Amino acid sequence: SPQYRPAFRLELRAIKKVREEMGLKNVWVMFPFARAPWELEKALELMKEEGLERGRDFNVWVMAEVPSVIFLADEFCKYVDGFSIGSNDLTQLTLGVDRDSELLPSLDPRYFDERDPAVLRAIAHLIEVAHKHEVTVSICGQGPSVYPELTEFLVRCGIDSVSVNPDAVISARRLVASVERKILLESTAPLSKSNRPIRDFALHIP
Repeated sequence: SPQYRPAFRLELRAIKKVREEMGLKNVWVMFPFARAPWELEKALELMKEEGLERGRDFNVWVMAEVPSVIFLADEFCKYVDGFSIGSNDLTQLTLGVDRDSELLPSLDPRYFDERDPAVLRAIAHLIEVAHKHEVTVSICGQGPSVYPELTEFLVRCGIDSVSVNPDAVISARRLVASVERKILLESTAPLSKSNRPIRDFALHIP
């Protein structure tokens, strides 16, 4: 939006100053709530005008919160180095529910559930497409901290990193290590129900 362009330019100048004058080269950019590739392309053009250009030491990431990012993942991969899945918003927008509603949970807790098969299929699809284009995928949100089975699903899908609440870090690390060991064992065993395809696995999470 033209009315917010000056503020965005100011933010870009601040990032450039931090990187160039303070030497903090690990400061990158992540765009929230992206909806369309053309929108991201316009933002990248403004960045270039302010002297910030995507390259080896300057990554550009995008939040995967809107289903259109999932559907057009191959197009978004042309512009970014990574996706960060915002599982709360992705669940809300995929299922068409208000996550802050006080009514829906009282009717049925499944109305808002990050383990819903539709959400899991979306996540699995994004990881698959992104990795084909050598683009990183991470996840943030409540889900991995609350549901161990969701963390296992993400590891099996090959997600690159998982963000959890501070109080869940130790248990999450142990769980990820356990799942990775299980996958290694399954890879040496004959094909069975225990190593069925990821998409099938997604549909069997309660």
